[in-house]
Amino acid sequence: MSDDAKPLSDEERSELEALRAEKERRERAAKAAADRGELERLRRQQAQAEADAAEDARIREIQRRTHDLVEPDDDLRMPLMQKVVLVALVVGVIIFIAFQLLK
Repeated sequence: MSDDAKPLSDEERSELEALRAEKERRERAAKAAADRGELERLRRQQAQAEADAAEDARIREIQRRTHDLVEPDDDLRMPLMQKVVLVALVVGVIIFIAFQLLK
């Protein structure tokens, strides 16, 4: 019989079992590290998605408020910003006329 056909001795068998146990421990450690990495990656993705959703909501709110200030209402009343511009123009014209008359 050749060396390959001989049964393992008790010492070789215990060495083989120890090596298999070490290999299994390394594989478990590698899997745990991979799982932790995946967990962190998924947490970062979730945090980014939540931040994006919050930013989108903030932008929509700003657009809604801007629209309310600039666009006419459903009953076509004058928007607030248009009123402010007209009042500023009237005040400017009155000041200009007052300076011209006081010269």
